[in-house]
Amino acid sequence: MAEVIDQIDMDQVKKQVATGLNELLEQAHLNEGDLVVLGLSTSEVHGGRIGKASNVDIARDIVKTIVDIIRQHKLHLAVQGCEHLNRALVVERSVAKERGFEQVTVFPALHAGGSGQIAAFENFHDPIEVEHITAEAGMDIGDTCVGMHVKFVQVPVRTSVKEIGLAHTTYLRTRPKLIGGARAKYEWDPFGEKDKK
Repeated sequence: MAEVIDQIDMDQVKKQVATGLNELLEQAHLNEGDLVVLGLSTSEVHGGRIGKASNVDIARDIVKTIVDIIRQHKLHLAVQGCEHLNRALVVERSVAKERGFEQVTVFPALHAGGSGQIAAFENFHDPIEVEHITAEAGMDIGDTCVGMHVKFVQVPVRTSVKEIGLAHTTYLRTRPKLIGGARAKYEWDPFGEKDKK
């Protein structure tokens, strides 16, 4: 595995992360204070199997890149943990308080929470763990299943970045539900003037 790690160009990885995230933000149309959830398998980034070859140095570079961009946009970040923490998330204490997320008592370790959460604890101002969130967008590096933490209705976002390092990536945004039946309108036209034309 060390040979594979040595072949990963971390400058290129950081560029891929920044490009993918910026393209997500362009399409997601988020508002100040919205929440983006990150799923990260560093194992997958350097060619390993998810959960089997975590690498804190890779996580530090990726999470720092994301945190810098998120803060520039006045957004918030949640970092999902692995299945061994039931995919609990690291958030800022202030975000949890503002959104009513219940804190749980656990701290991430390399193989319980993962390297992404360790990097989040290092980069956040006052990090805590919570079990459940509802985010407005998601970035999944390595097929970590962040969809469970993204607000309904989820919409896939296509970016030019399909892989970060060797990890498959997916992106999600949300939109309000379309409700109603045949008479429902999805543009403001209360008197049906558009229908008369």
